[in-house]
Amino acid sequence: MVTEPAGSGHILAAIDVGTLTCRLLIAEVSPDGRLHEIRSDRRILRLGQNVDRDRRLRSDAMHRVAATLKEWRETMDEVNVRSFSVVATSAVRDALNREELLDLVKREAHVQIEIISGEEEARRTMLGIRSDVPDDVTDLLAIDIGGGSTELIGHRLGQPIVARSMDIGVVRLSERILHGDPPTGAEVRQAREWVSNETRAAAKDIQLPAGLTFVGTAGTITSLAAMAQHLPAYDPCRIHKYLLSLEMVNELKRQLLTRPKVEREGLPGLERGREEVIAAGAIILSTIMETLGMAKILVSDLGLREGLLLDLWSRFPKHAKAEG
Repeated sequence: MVTEPAGSGHILAAIDVGTLTCRLLIAEVSPDGRLHEIRSDRRILRLGQNVDRDRRLRSDAMHRVAATLKEWRETMDEVNVRSFSVVATSAVRDALNREELLDLVKREAHVQIEIISGEEEARRTMLGIRSDVPDDVTDLLAIDIGGGSTELIGHRLGQPIVARSMDIGVVRLSERILHGDPPTGAEVRQAREWVSNETRAAAKDIQLPAGLTFVGTAGTITSLAAMAQHLPAYDPCRIHKYLLSLEMVNELKRQLLTRPKVEREGLPGLERGREEVIAAGAIILSTIMETLGMAKILVSDLGLREGLLLDLWSRFPKHAKAEG
């Protein structure tokens, strides 16, 4: 949902209501469209728990999201946010009772949620990624691994974005296949086959020219980058533009698949609450890289939130932008 402008400044906000995580970004937008972060937050709220099986959002999960959005709405009011965008992705797209969430959030937090398609999610994600990529990078292929879906996004400068959304995410894969703790060899093989087949089907419609830049965004990939560097705390400056090799991804996957969930807790670089799904994320990333023949991936700390803000900013009249 996009609010109507309500002030003289250009402080904007974006909220991504994801299957696993909800994310907030408040930023000031300069006249040239550059984002200057004011506040950000993210919460692992597990909105999509059991949605793959039941096709319904759980009441407790919806109330967690509503409470968080109410808190964030108060924060936006405190810093005089002029306009904001709130979107929901895979879990809400799939849920038969999605209207319950929309009504609850509107009533409790006084915001409206826009449910976006996988392709629109990919388009706005690419806007965020492109906002901090060198101008001489012509061809990009990006992946966004979420809780319920994974987007494969191709873009050549001057041409439309081509995106394909796969109904595979870390929560969906964990709930559907990876039941063992740790997962069994048979489960891992089944998961890899599923991801590989879906990746090949999605990539058919996307050009993969030689020399393209392969980029990854969102929590799974940034977490693996943090783990690869043994970071004691999340540091965006160490994550953004980190080059993660397939060899390292496979090593991290091996470490994760030999540990039960309880022994993953506290691993350097692993965000608390992600220990249940990070093994699924490593399987997805390594399988996609192997299927596409990618030996390394450039990690982006920018993605959907930044794309939401830039998309919102693009809708402002030119004279309003110039006034700042």
